[in-house]
Amino acid sequence: MGELRVRSALVTGANRGIGLGFVQHLLALPNPPEWVFAGCRDPKGQRAQELQKLASKHPNLVIVPLEVTDPASIKAAAASVGERLKGSGLNLLINNAGIVRANRLENETLKDMSEVYTTNTIAPLLLGQAFLPLLKKAAQESPGSGMSCSKAAIVNISSNGGSIKEVYLWEGIQAACYRCSKPPLTVDASVGGMLKVLSNLSEKDSGAFLDWEGNAVAW
Repeated sequence: MGELRVRSALVTGANRGIGLGFVQHLLALPNPPEWVFAGCRDPKGQRAQELQKLASKHPNLVIVPLEVTDPASIKAAAASVGERLKGSGLNLLINNAGIVRANRLENETLKDMSEVYTTNTIAPLLLGQAFLPLLKKAAQESPGSGMSCSKAAIVNISSNGGSIKEVYLWEGIQAACYRCSKPPLTVDASVGGMLKVLSNLSEKDSGAFLDWEGNAVAW
């Protein structure tokens, strides 16, 4: 199994949970990225303290102000990352930021549905558009043919709750809007497994819905 090797990576929703785990694991790789960009709403706020501690120890970690539901914020983040890369491309965009509203089908609201869809579904599209020039540049800079995360890739993080076939969350809280837009496991184990999966992705996996072990999840 190959090791993930990327020159640069951006993780959204990086101040806690899976996002923070991705940042920690990327920095701990035997050959860590030259740049790890950690996107979060408030880089200087209370919820970003762990990121701040990491940044003080890792000069290759850059905390980027990013509100994924705000097109202006996304545009500013893309410009900031591009400036830091100094003409090079971005290899890996990990769309991890997401929210959940624990609503049942009978009390789902337009407001909550809109917020969840904007964050979990529309935001990854807008981020992909904004960072596409940098991703294309990275792909052009990479030798060889074929697709891989080491060349350039967009990875959208979801969950079993996003599967139409699976019924995770339904009997308990339903979380109807979350399921429409996106098993107990530690963050460390989950992120470690996902990085192993990312290191082996190729053309055949484009558009696939895979779990943390690389197994296909039914749509």
